[in-house]
This record gives sequence, C-alpha cells and structure tokens, in this order.
Amino acid sequence: MVGLALVTGAGAGFGVLLMLVRFHWGPLYRLDHDVAAWLNALVAPHHPVVTVLRAITDLGGRPIMLWLVTVAVVGLLIRRRGRLAVYLIVTGGGALALDPSLKALVGRLRPVVDVPVAHAPGNSFPSGHALGSMVAYGSLLLVFLPVVPPRWRRPVTALVAALVVLIGLTRIALGVHFVSDVLAGWLLGLAWLGVTAYAFRLWRGERGRPVPGLTDGLEPEAAPDIAPAPDETRLLPRPGAAVAELVTGWVLIFGLLYAFGMFVSYHAKGTFLHSLDVAVPAWFAEHRTPSLDAASHWWSKAGDTHAVLLVSLVFCPLVVAVWRRWRPVLFLALAMFGELGLFLASARVVDRPRPPVEHLDGRLPTASFPSGHIAATICLYLAIAVLVMPRTDRWWRWLSVVAAVVMPLGVALSRMYRGMHHPTDLMGAVLLGTLWVGLLWWVVRPNADLDTGNRPRIGSGGPESLDDELAAAASGGDRRDRA
Repeated sequence: MVGLALVTGAGAGFGVLLMLVRFHWGPLYRLDHDVAAWLNALVAPHHPVVTVLRAITDLGGRPIMLWLVTVAVVGLLIRRRGRLAVYLIVTGGGALALDPSLKALVGRLRPVVDVPVAHAPGNSFPSGHALGSMVAYGSLLLVFLPVVPPRWRRPVTALVAALVVLIGLTRIALGVHFVSDVLAGWLLGLAWLGVTAYAFRLWRGERGRPVPGLTDGLEPEAAPDIAPAPDETRLLPRPGAAVAELVTGWVLIFGLLYAFGMFVSYHAKGTFLHSLDVAVPAWFAEHRTPSLDAASHWWSKAGDTHAVLLVSLVFCPLVVAVWRRWRPVLFLALAMFGELGLFLASARVVDRPRPPVEHLDGRLPTASFPSGHIAATICLYLAIAVLVMPRTDRWWRWLSVVAAVVMPLGVALSRMYRGMHHPTDLMGAVLLGTLWVGLLWWVVRPNADLDTGNRPRIGSGGPESLDDELAAAASGGDRRDRA
C-alpha cells in the first residue's frame, strides 16, 4: 500500500506541475527564472565547475542510458532471464516515448541566461535527463538488486538515488532546464517506474510465483544467473607480483620506444628508414583523390578514441555475460590503458614533428611518434583475438584474427595517406602494441580458466554453446523457472 500511495502521489504531483506550467502560474514562473539566473551567475565564471557539471550530466544522457540498458538486456538474454529483459525494454521504451511527446504537448522553451554554458535541443518540460536517469537507473537497480548482499542494499539504493538527484541538479545548474522541469522529470519517472514494477509483480502473481518485496528486487531467485561472475573465485593468483611485472615491463617497453623513436626522428638521416619516411608521405600526398579522402577519413575514425572505446564497451559486457569471468575484462582494460600511457609518454618525450605534407586532419595536440590510432587499434583487436580464439571452435572465431590484421592495416594506411604519420611511426605502434599485449598475456593469463577446466569453451555442441544460450533466451526464458 505504501508503494501504491507513493506512485499515485508521484503521478498526481506531476499532473499538478504540468497544469501549473501549462497555464503559466506566476509564482512558479518567477521561481524558475530567478533560480536559473542565480545559478548561472554562480556557475558561469568557474570553468572547472562547469566541466564537472557536464561530466555528471552526461551520465544521464541518452547515449549512456541506451548503452546501459542494451548491455543489461543482452546480458539477461544470454543468462536466460527473458522476463527481466522484457521488463527493461518495456520500462525504457516507455520513458523514451513519454519524454518527446510531453515536450511537444507542453511546448515550453528552455531557459535564457546571461552567460550560456551549455546547450540542449528541443523543448524544456519535462527534463529528459531527470526522467531517463530515474527510469534507467531505477529499473536496473530493481533487476540487479538480488545480486547485492542484503547489508549493502540500502547504501546502493541511496547511491543510485543520489546519482539521479545530481544529474537533475546539473541540468538546472547548466541553465538548460528550470527547477519545475527537473521535478516533473523525477516525478514522472518515479510514477512510470512504479507502474511497471507493479505490473511485473502482478505478472508473477498471476503465474503462481511468490511476490517479494521490492527491497529484494524483482526476481530474487535470479541472483545466481545475473551475478556477473559467480564462478570466478580469484581475479589474479599473485596480484602483487603481477603488478611488479607489469610496471617493470611497461618501463622497459617505454625505454625501447624512446630509443627507437629518437633514432628514427633525429638520427636516421642517410638510412633506408629515413628515405622511407620521406618518400611514403610524399607519394600518398601526390595520389590523393576526393573518394580516397572520404574513405581514409572513416578508416581513420575507426582507430580514434571514440571507436576504440565503443568496441571495448560492447565487448567487455559480452565477455562477462557469456564467460562469467572478470579476468578477460581486466586483460582488455589493461591493454587499452597501458597503451594510452605508453603512447602519451613516448609521444611527449620524442616530440616528433608530423610529415612535411598537408595534414588532412589539421593540427593535433600530440606528436607524430608513435601513432596512437594504430597502437590502440592493434591492442584492441589483438587482445580480442587472444581471448576469442581459444574459447570456441566455431568458424567465426577466425573473424577476430581477420579483424586483428585488417583493422590496424586499414587505420595505418589511412593515417599515412592523410599525412599524419611516417612509416616508422607505424613501426613504433606495432612495437608498442605487440610487446604490451604479449606482456599482458604472459602476466595476466586471461585464458587460465580454460586450463583448469572450470568453465567449458563455447563449442560446437553441448549446453555451453553460445548458440544454445541465445536460442534459449530468444524462446523467452529460464529452464529452471519452467521446471
């Protein structure tokens, strides 16, 4: 009854706010505009504060919300929890429909402040960030709460609530929403979340299943299936020694990159490497065409930070969902962060100028040696191939090997074509990527669970086949529940 009263109150509160905004109630109008002007004067002069606010507000943006819900849905389907996946789809889809439709209905313009520090498209009421964060984080909390130990459930719930509140407050502080917009988003999100959770509980009751309290999550019995890595007892057997080995190896690789980079940049005149660095960029510059310019642009984009991060954020959750292991994720994360550190450090100390041709990507903040795009692409796709190849005998495992060759090669050709790198910058990137991933493979042992036999590979047959997992998920559900 308390939950029903809370949902009813949230819905009624949103309705009242909607009517007050729609009919331009004077006290609310003055409050909204006075707070917007006051916060703008407080925040606008402080650029670090604006940067922090933008970082927090991005956690409630549509890209992050879609990524979180999509990853959760795919993971639940792989773990054969189709009902929870459907709940997330319905709840998230409803929020996506409510936000633009209500904004079009009300037609409220966004705040106009003296010093704009952020911009947002569309109308203002209700706040999409407030609504979306309430629904997305709230529904994910209800789904995965059974995995959280009982003593931690209240702190985790409080942390999620604090995050939702912070996201809403940043929208006001950045001057893209009024106070009433954010309050309306919270109230509407809470009401919609309550309605969908209540419907899910009725669904369980009609099928004769026990209806737990919301403090236990939507499906407490799903905890063993939705726990990220229940079969993994220890991440690394020797964490202290592993850290020492990785730090030592990182320093040695950096020293090798520094020596090679200084040689090819400033001491290789008269050698074959110097002739190569002069001839190749010039040849590419002479053979540029509009179609090749466009193709090289997209190949180059495939190796930039956004593309590499996107592939990592898709692959890592799939690793946890299918293999129930964190060690492969640790392997990939160390590959990318270690590569970034090696690239930035060596680029800074070598400080090599770009090739003396037209640079199609303009002026970049980093130096030429080694190529960060190529090194990141090598580390990413080589690490993925190292993880995929021994874990399945399916034909598609060879796609990971193809990607580990084709993607770095395409990025390398595009970067040299666009005048951004010398051939020896490519050599430095290959040196960086292969040595660093090889070191990580030797220290982290990302496929060690296969040696112990604790977790079967994804094979051409048997209950652990990925195809069987996906087929069972698509059929809607959990064999245990049917039993």
